[in-house]
Amino acid sequence: MVHVSVQSGLRVVVLAGGESPERPVSLASGEQVAAALRQAGHRVLVCDPAETNIEAVTWSEFDACFLALHGGAGEDGHIQDQLARLGVPFTGSSASASRLAMCKSASKERFFQVGVPTQPYVLVHQSDSPGDIAAKAAGLRLPLIVKPDSQGSSLGLGLARTGAELQAAVQHAAAVDPFVLIEPYIVGREFTVAVLGRQPLPMLEVVTPGGLFDYEAKYESAMTEYRFATGLLPDVVAEIEQTAVAAVDVLGTRGLVRVDLMLDRMARVWVLEVNTIPGMTPHSLAPKAAARAGMDLTALCEWMLEDCLAASEVLR
Repeated sequence: MVHVSVQSGLRVVVLAGGESPERPVSLASGEQVAAALRQAGHRVLVCDPAETNIEAVTWSEFDACFLALHGGAGEDGHIQDQLARLGVPFTGSSASASRLAMCKSASKERFFQVGVPTQPYVLVHQSDSPGDIAAKAAGLRLPLIVKPDSQGSSLGLGLARTGAELQAAVQHAAAVDPFVLIEPYIVGREFTVAVLGRQPLPMLEVVTPGGLFDYEAKYESAMTEYRFATGLLPDVVAEIEQTAVAAVDVLGTRGLVRVDLMLDRMARVWVLEVNTIPGMTPHSLAPKAAARAGMDLTALCEWMLEDCLAASEVLR
């Protein structure tokens, strides 16, 4: 159980919605967060940056901003930059850490530099010809995972088993982001580790009938399973958790972060990506992990508020 000691009766703006493809998930997250904070006695205003210019908010009337934005400007550092310039304490990572984590290829380069295990990749652009895409991916063995370089919620994710499927998957991903990342498909088991600061919460295994944790499997399928009982040896669990913490540490994140990883058939751990603003919906994994650790959604949201206010004090 993580201790929470945030003061009661804070005035909080919850930013949710925005204009990214993840807008529906963000609105759902914001609704859950607002309800949890109100239950704790805080005064909450929900604000949608797609409808209200955040520069027009009278921030002097509020104590903090809770970011429930996913994807786009809400997660890539733009809004974090705005809030920092306005002097507003906000939950989650800094603008620089948000930019780094949001860009999968940039994160991978940082992982390579310090030895955090991650798969090799190539980056292609929607303007690349089929021949150029095939040539760039020639050094990677099929099957391949194809995904937008800068999006979350598994939007645009695809699996390519053939060259023809690769071209179709790139087109699918490019509808979300013009830059598309291609990497080897890992045969193994998928896990996610939510991290509070640098403390891992209980690890979850993600089991999907189709073997691909895409948007449909994450938010729409009743067949996707999330298991705390993994049957893994304690030292393997510890390695996965330590790898997750190493990944967030090298990216310099803050607050609640979720790391997605794979354990291959050789028992090697691989980092897939880091999400600096995990979902807070009823389907989301970070709140499930927090609940397993004894923190309900209200306690989790209060921890995040306490963390952002403490960081704000340090920066003054």
